Amino acid sequence: MALKGNLRDFSTTQLLNLISLARKTGTLTIQNADETARMSFREGKLIYAQFGNETGSQLALVLQNAGKLSAEQASLIQSRAQGRTDKQLGHMLIQAGKVTQSDIIQSVRQHVLDVVYKLFTWVDGMFRFDANRLPAPTHITIPIDLESVIMEGSRRLKEWEILQEELPDLEICLRFTDRPDSRLRNINLTVEEWRVVSFINPNNSIRQIARANNLSDFEIRRIIYGMLQAGIVELIDVPKIKEPAAKATGTRKSRRAGAEEQSPTIKRSVVVRLIDRIRGL
Repeated sequence: MALKGNLRDFSTTQLLNLISLARKTGTLTIQNADETARMSFREGKLIYAQFGNETGSQLALVLQNAGKLSAEQASLIQSRAQGRTDKQLGHMLIQAGKVTQSDIIQSVRQHVLDVVYKLFTWVDGMFRFDANRLPAPTHITIPIDLESVIMEGSRRLKEWEILQEELPDLEICLRFTDRPDSRLRNINLTVEEWRVVSFINPNNSIRQIARANNLSDFEIRRIIYGMLQAGIVELIDVPKIKEPAAKATGTRKSRRAGAEEQSPTIKRSVVVRLIDRIRGL
């Protein structure tokens, strides 16, 4: 009989502690209003995790997110991976010299951890543990000790609570402070942080920037909070302009325009010059 319940009564931390201490084997499925996540375990060790119902090979996307493949490479490989499993694709990429076995192991491991760490911030949702249910053997599985996962997840949960207090509204916009290049001179930014920098202007909300860069609420809050503390950017509250109702003949055009407004804009001339100048310092 499967173990069922709600995260309001039994948190992710408690579930993982139970699985670790009891050395359970099986799959834990958690579903909230927006997403479904699955974590698989073998004798108390985390071996696999995913969001949604992933079908087909996901390895190319995992390697792209880890910076091991470019977007162009991942797209090409993904189109050619039809019918191949992750293990088959991994073997093919290693043989072709695109990545190493270590690249694949590290990338898959980080992907699994990213999924699990996000679940620590879920406070509501139904869970179900199916004993002895494991992912298909075609998937790449990496054994990970749950003790370290629980410790890091708990730390991130506390950080998440602080970030929510500091940045409760993700619909607010950002702008650079005066002379951001001088402030960035002694700061080493990650690839993700550089991507966020390229989208910062008063027309883009924090949420739009996050979506454009495929970042979670936690990740974008942490990056923006760090930039705020460093004095690189500042928050601005741009009032939303209420547009008049569209006429029947212009409905399609208005909807298309509204959809386009949801995509963040980039002031290329300003941002590119700024980034080039900072990289040359």
